[in-house]
Amino acid sequence: MIDAEPFPEARRPAYKLTIDFGPLGRKRSSAQITQHYRPADLKAMAKRALRIAATADLHYAKHSRGKMHDAFAEISRSADVLLMCGDLTEYGLPDEAEELAADIRSAVRIPTIGVIGNHDYESGQPETVTNILDQTGVMMLNGEAVEIAGVGFAGICGFGGGFGRRMLNAWGEPLIKQFVQESISHAIRLEQALVKLQTERRIVVLHYSPIRATLQGEDPEIYAFLGSSRLEEPINRFRATAVFHGHAHNGIADGKTSTGIPVYNVSAPTLHKTGKPYRIVEV
Repeated sequence: MIDAEPFPEARRPAYKLTIDFGPLGRKRSSAQITQHYRPADLKAMAKRALRIAATADLHYAKHSRGKMHDAFAEISRSADVLLMCGDLTEYGLPDEAEELAADIRSAVRIPTIGVIGNHDYESGQPETVTNILDQTGVMMLNGEAVEIAGVGFAGICGFGGGFGRRMLNAWGEPLIKQFVQESISHAIRLEQALVKLQTERRIVVLHYSPIRATLQGEDPEIYAFLGSSRLEEPINRFRATAVFHGHAHNGIADGKTSTGIPVYNVSAPTLHKTGKPYRIVEV
């Protein structure tokens, strides 16, 4: 990103951005981030590393207000962007999402990107949970992509299915085939999101893991329900800069894809082992 200026013609407050794609030339875009940055802030940010704070598995319940308030305030002082990698609620209830939304409104002061997790589906209202968080300004991704300060973000929940030679294949009963098709669908939608990004730095935001390595510490019997290698293939092919996921409460924090792309498990229960329910990574 080489320039940012006001965009008074936009329906919602936004900036006009000029982005340099190297051999592809310069292109214009826009971003609805006026409440977080001035044009001068964006220009300065383009010249330095982006500080990404990430967390997951917050599991907000009906009386969780305040749970992450102090952590959100710390993050807003220390990072440029916040990622929330799924399982944001305990049972996927609107009341739970409202509790989280209250803490976001009161304490988060930086752009925030999120994806939902399996717990957010539990009550059959994932769209409602997503809408509540959208209304706080969180950019909830479900196969979409966004750009912030010259960095692209592609996000989706992801799904299970297993890894490598032990990955579940579409053979046998219809229910098995449906399970595998869901896994394939999430990988395809992640690929479609990555296709849209022309930025040099590309970040993938997931709930489920794309690799086995960050699941170490979980029971191997449940690996197939914690992620899938199908998610790793587009990550490697599009040469993502880094991947953030949650879901693996008992996993380890760091891993790499088969091509060496860093993968960070930012599940809050995992990160609590080091003292904070989030981590900050510079890209």
